[in-house]
Amino acid sequence: MFDHILGQPATAQLAADFEQGKLPPSILFAGPASSGKGTTALELARMVSCAGYLSAGYSSAGYSSAGHSCGGAGADCDCPSCVRHRLLSHPDLLCLGPRDFSAEIAGAADAFARAVEGGHDVNARERTFVLSLKKLLARFAVVLWEDDPKFGKLTNLILALEEDVEEISALKKSGAETARKRCAAILKDAVKLEAEGIADTIPINQIRRAAAWAHLAPSGERKTALIENADRMQEGARNSLLKILEEPPAALSIILTTCHEQALLPTILSRVRPYRFVQRPLETEAEVIRRVFGAREPESAKNALSIAAYLKTFLPVTDDALRPLAAYLAASVAMTTILRLRRPASALPWELTALGKYAAPIAEAAGLGRPVKNMQVLIEKLLASTGNFEMRGLFSRFLQTLLALVGESLAAAPVDARGGAAGFSPAYLDIWRNCAAEAGVSVYYNQKPAATLNRLTTEARRAMAALWRV
Repeated sequence: MFDHILGQPATAQLAADFEQGKLPPSILFAGPASSGKGTTALELARMVSCAGYLSAGYSSAGYSSAGHSCGGAGADCDCPSCVRHRLLSHPDLLCLGPRDFSAEIAGAADAFARAVEGGHDVNARERTFVLSLKKLLARFAVVLWEDDPKFGKLTNLILALEEDVEEISALKKSGAETARKRCAAILKDAVKLEAEGIADTIPINQIRRAAAWAHLAPSGERKTALIENADRMQEGARNSLLKILEEPPAALSIILTTCHEQALLPTILSRVRPYRFVQRPLETEAEVIRRVFGAREPESAKNALSIAAYLKTFLPVTDDALRPLAAYLAASVAMTTILRLRRPASALPWELTALGKYAAPIAEAAGLGRPVKNMQVLIEKLLASTGNFEMRGLFSRFLQTLLALVGESLAAAPVDARGGAAGFSPAYLDIWRNCAAEAGVSVYYNQKPAATLNRLTTEARRAMAALWRV
C-alpha cells in the first residue's frame, strides 16, 4: 500500500489508519511542493472505492476484522473502479484547485518522446504523459463549471486536448521525429488551456458546486473530493468549505493538500486530520525522477535536482531565462529614473546606481543589450522573449525574480558606496514591492501583460523620482 510513494513516513500512518478503520472523512496532506501529496491523494481515492478492498471486508468504516491484510487488492487491482480511477475518469472523484500543470506535462512529454526514440519503457512513459494531461482536464469537469459563461469559451481548447490524449498511443509507432513534434503541439495546447482556464485562487462558485456534487449519491461505494493547494481559496470559498467539513455526507472523503498549512483557517484545521509530508533527500527525489520520467541519475549528488527544479527545466521559459529579463527591466528603470533626477553622479542615490551596475551586466551577458530609455522597446522585448507571458504563473515568477534581483543589488554594492551610516531607504524597497504587488493583481484580473508592464515601469520611475527629488 503506497509502495510507490518514496521517502514519505506519512504514508505508513495513512495505511495503518486505513486498515484499522480509523481513517477520518476529512484529511489534510501538508508539506513541500512535489513531495507526493497529490499522488498519495489519488491513490487513497482509488483505495476507498476499490471493489477488491470492499470484497475483502473494507467499508467506509474500515476493515471488518482487526489486522486484516489488504494485499490481495492492491496497486495493480483491475476492478472497474480502480481502472477508472487510474484514468481519472471515475464519476466519484472530483479534483479542483490550482497547481503547476504545465511543468509536469512538459517533463512527461519529454520522457515519452525520449522513450519513443529509444524504444524502451514506452508504455510506462505513455501512462505518465496521459495522466499528467488528465490531471489538468479533470479541473474542467462540467459539475465545477455549470452555468459559468467562461466555460463555453474554453470548450474548444478542452475538446482539442481530449483529442490529443486519444492520439498519444498511436504516436508510439509514428517515429521519433513525429512523436517529438506532436508532443510539442500537445504541450502548447495544455499550456494555453491552463493559462486561460486555471486561476491562481479557488473561487467560491467551484466550492459551492463541489458541495452540491458531494450531496448526490455516489455511483459506487464512496466519493472523494480532492482540493489541492487549499490555502489558495478565496475567503467566501473557505466559508463554503467549512460548511461541508462540519457536516460531511456519509459517503464522502475530503482530501485537502497544501504547502502552507499556516495559511489555512484555524476552523478548517480543527476539522481535518493532518498527515505531514517531508522534504525528501535529493537522492530520493532523483529516484522518483528516474522511475517516473526515465531520467538518468546524476553523476554526483552535487548535480542532483529536486523534482520541482527538474520539471522547471522543461518549461518554455525557465527561471534562468527570466533573470536577465528582470535585470533588463530593472537596469532600464534605474537609468531612466536617474535621467529624471538630473543630478551629478556624486549626488545620485546609491540605491539607483547600485541597481544599474548590478542588473545591466546580467542583461548584457544574456544578449539583451544595454538599458533602454524607450519603455515600449523594453516591453516588446520582454513579451517576445516570454511568449506574451501566456503560461499561467509565468508573470508571477517574473515579478518574484525582479524583487529578488533588486534586493541582491543592495547587498552586492560596495560598503563605501552605501550612503554611509544611513544605509538604504526603506521606502525604496516598498516602491518595488508595491509596484510588483499591483502588477500581480492586475494580471490576475486579466489585464494585458503589456499594459501591466507599462504601468509597473511608469509607476516605479515616478515613485522613485518623487522619493529623491528635493
